[in-house]
Amino acid sequence: MAIDVHGHLTSPELFRRYPMPPSLADVEGMLEAKAAAGITTTVVGSPVGAGTMVKTPGVDNYRQPAGDLERFHDWLGEQVRAHPESLRAYAYVNPLGGDAEWERAAKRLEQPEFVGLIVNSSVQGRFLDGPEADGFFAMAAHHGAPVMLHPPAEPAGGAALDDLRLVEQIARPGDVTTGTAAVLFAGWLRKYPALRIIAPVCGGGLPLLLERLERARRMPPGFGGAAGKVPAPADPPPPLADELRRVHVDTATPSRRALAAAVDAFGVHNVLFGTDTPPMSAPLPESLHRLGQLGLSEEHLDLIRAGNARRIFDLPQAAPAGGAAEHRVAQEVRR
Repeated sequence: MAIDVHGHLTSPELFRRYPMPPSLADVEGMLEAKAAAGITTTVVGSPVGAGTMVKTPGVDNYRQPAGDLERFHDWLGEQVRAHPESLRAYAYVNPLGGDAEWERAAKRLEQPEFVGLIVNSSVQGRFLDGPEADGFFAMAAHHGAPVMLHPPAEPAGGAALDDLRLVEQIARPGDVTTGTAAVLFAGWLRKYPALRIIAPVCGGGLPLLLERLERARRMPPGFGGAAGKVPAPADPPPPLADELRRVHVDTATPSRRALAAAVDAFGVHNVLFGTDTPPMSAPLPESLHRLGQLGLSEEHLDLIRAGNARRIFDLPQAAPAGGAAEHRVAQEVRR
């Protein structure tokens, strides 16, 4: 069995409004395909809330009406309640949106259907290393909610690319790389010990850059003549390895090399199975098969396939169909 921490769905209202892949609106089809592949639970959400990943004239994902987002979250919660053994949800929030937005997200986290937060790794070209993100990270840490740093519809630097294939396959993973590094560099994980983040697509290029990030953190803040956004600590920061214990990456990549690098850099306890499906259409069994090519023990494979996700999302242990544990979980989510 496996738990997929990276899936997306959209409501019928939003599907009618914006151009989107049909798979995002096919809840039953997704569940059937996942079950056939041995994926028992998927954590789903929208990286744009009630917006769209497709650049649309006149649409600003970061100015979406609060009512639209609330209706989307209501719909998403209904899907979890209808499929309590198969679904859990992320609540979307703009991490630079301010107190009112963060409070609405916090209320969603009080519902058992919502087990984490999904935010963008950059917001209109700004990464999450400035003081304006402090309130968001404080809220996430207070609720113990894992935060997925999902790439935005328009990644930093993406506007300079005319080829949308490069935006999708290169610029967005690049945004995750820089965005995750910015969170580490800003010291949010030191300030908020309960905070946990998830960097999708194997953390982008981060597994190959950790040594450079460590070197960068130990440079003086005015290196190169530019003042840092965050004041330098009185003492040198602890080794990066201390913070990496609370950085998780998912396996949503077609690359066995990227998987191997992620496991090597972050360790088997910090790698989560994820597919980015929907909307990605690669055959789901291949995602599980690639894990088996890494030469890991069955114990470590079990952690990546499901054990790590159970731990950080506080999901129940698997139970036989119709078992007492499964029944209790279903009852809690349906309430």
